[in-house]
Amino acid sequence: MLEISNTVTLADWEIELTGIRATGNGGQRVNKVETAIHLRFDINRSSLPAIYKQRLLKLSDSRISQDGIIIIKAQSFRTQSMNKDDALQRLKALILSAMQVKKVRRATTPTKASKRRRLDAKKRVSANKALRGKVL
Repeated sequence: MLEISNTVTLADWEIELTGIRATGNGGQRVNKVETAIHLRFDINRSSLPAIYKQRLLKLSDSRISQDGIIIIKAQSFRTQSMNKDDALQRLKALILSAMQVKKVRRATTPTKASKRRRLDAKKRVSANKALRGKVL
């Protein structure tokens, strides 16, 4: 069972974990031991609240397929159990990131003092560059 928040949890049957062989360096061990984890989570079939499902499906994340299935491959660690924990934590982070509401940015005008500081700095740089010219 994966706990997303105080009220939202995912049952074990909702998350499909498969052991696969990891890619990359490692030689003989990598070629015969299935330590990497392939996690599949179907958003539409899950028991998540409707708002979670909507926001997850709206995300433009490469890990979410067109069918609404989240696919995560974890192969950073040497043991299957650590890769399993890593995949579950990444799934939890993805779901939580979908629920964060971004703060709306309000455009503001610069203050008089900040305009004056900017112009003074430009004048200083201009005067410094004027000194680099040819001596008459």
